[in-house]
Amino acid sequence: MEWIGIGFGLYVFFTIGLYHILVVQLEARFGPWPWVAFLFIGLACLYLAVTAGSPAWSMFWGYNAFINLWSIKEMFDQVKRAAK
Repeated sequence: MEWIGIGFGLYVFFTIGLYHILVVQLEARFGPWPWVAFLFIGLACLYLAVTAGSPAWSMFWGYNAFINLWSIKEMFDQVKRAAK
């Protein structure tokens, strides 16, 4: 259990990079419409965070909820960045 912080930190580091690439590629291919998928995934993860049986799982699902919900904002910001 003492390694959970290190593992979670690596997971956060990996997913931030992955989501950056994902948002750029999805917006280039489909426009801003994938924001709907990010919304549904984010809301599902938010539900799982609230109903999780342990603090570790709640933290995991909560982080996933907010990275997906934040990606909605980034999707629309990417539209503006690509237009410049």
